[in-house]
Amino acid sequence: MTLAPWPTELRAHANGRQLKVSFDDGITADLSASELRRRSPSAEGRGHGAHAPQRAEGLYDHVAIVGLAPVGRYAVRIRFDDGHDTGLFTWALLRRLATAGPE
Repeated sequence: MTLAPWPTELRAHANGRQLKVSFDDGITADLSASELRRRSPSAEGRGHGAHAPQRAEGLYDHVAIVGLAPVGRYAVRIRFDDGHDTGLFTWALLRRLATAGPE
């Protein structure tokens, strides 16, 4: 059985505007906070719920990461300075984002 790549580093930098993510297979990326916020896997981020906002172009351009909290051994909760903190970013999702780049 092959194990999925495991994160070896998760660190907000550039005043919270970037998330450095590194994996044990050598993949390293700097993911922008605005892209992470836009692609949050939360219910709001997926457009569910009565109060889910429309995502206007540039809506999250100035958002920053203000906290990272591990969730078990499979994900991290990213807290953004706009108050959003309900999306759980799994290691698999971060790995996909690290290799795919922005949409």
